[in-house]
Amino acid sequence: MKKLLAATTAAALMGTTAFAGGHSEVKIGVILGFTGPIESLTPQMASGAELAMAEVTEAKSLLGGAAVTPVRADSTCVDAAAATAAAERLITSEGVKGIMGADCSGVTGAILSNVALANGVVMISPSATSPGLSTAEDNGLFFRTAPSDARQGVVMTEVLMEEGIKEVALTYTNNDYGKGLADSFQAAFEAAGGTVTISAAHEDGKADYSAEVGALASAGGDRLVVAGYVDQGGSGIVRAALDSGAFDTFHFPDGMISAALEENFGDEIDGSTGQHPGTDSPGAARFAEMVGDAFDATSPFAPESYDAAALIMLAMQAAGSAEPGDYKDKVMMVANAPGEQIFPGELAKAMEILSNGGDIDYVGATAVELIGPGESAGNYRQVTVEGGKITTVQYR
Repeated sequence: MKKLLAATTAAALMGTTAFAGGHSEVKIGVILGFTGPIESLTPQMASGAELAMAEVTEAKSLLGGAAVTPVRADSTCVDAAAATAAAERLITSEGVKGIMGADCSGVTGAILSNVALANGVVMISPSATSPGLSTAEDNGLFFRTAPSDARQGVVMTEVLMEEGIKEVALTYTNNDYGKGLADSFQAAFEAAGGTVTISAAHEDGKADYSAEVGALASAGGDRLVVAGYVDQGGSGIVRAALDSGAFDTFHFPDGMISAALEENFGDEIDGSTGQHPGTDSPGAARFAEMVGDAFDATSPFAPESYDAAALIMLAMQAAGSAEPGDYKDKVMMVANAPGEQIFPGELAKAMEILSNGGDIDYVGATAVELIGPGESAGNYRQVTVEGGKITTVQYR
């Protein structure tokens, strides 16, 4: 904990001041939905990314000792125009050399196509999971430490089938994330012999979801799958379902799982299930030890955020340059074997290996392995709600 506080203080004191000896400052954007439907998740995500930056700054190990300064911007998660403007500001006004983010799939795609491509800036998202991003034009600039929802749909199916749930109603937030996940899940569930009685979109920001829940209840099902946002319509759907008695157990994918779920519903949703990207690898334990009680190290996408920031800096070191055009081709190299395995807290060691011409295999907090177009192969934490608390069942 003392090391964390020292590193965070060091990063704050650096501000825009360069190290003595002529070493420059490197700015990295942190663009997340600090307002909007996942705002209960993003403080932990930002803290995870900034922990990695503080670690590197304190060690004075990047490109001969450059200070790494995080610059936050609000993606809103849902407003593509606002997210695009925020990303433009990061690049043109702040001069960031990479972006840790964005978070939600729709705004991530908008920033990629409208800003990152035009400016040649690397983006590594810790949480954008839409399958559509796997084939998006990116000129080798876009990566993600979260797996595609094509994988999550299969994991959801496995969890429900093992619970003996063969028939579900499905509702999803009406955007790229919700639609992509709903389609992936339905295809996997039906291929496994399950039945989706209804697949219906819901809009965020409504005060009353009784009509949507009425349609879901009429279709029936042993469980209601809510592919939504915990700080928005997803919780509205759950509340309406509980109040009407339409459903009393639910299945929650990643956008629904946070401390806010416990706060909103407590033991009213006991017996409900879910999953979000996560791992019980040695790196996860090391990350939790580093974090201590500074923030919740198990909060969804917080470890992925640490890893996303770390990969940007490690790729810079491998290229010997903070320019995105120079280091974009090094991201896959530092993320995967061969090389010495690197865990949280070992970024200075990794920087030294790279500066000496060696190879690293960044394992990080989430057992990083980037496949295909530069996305995580995918590990998941399966949870259930018991006594009003989100409890880990196993990792997949």
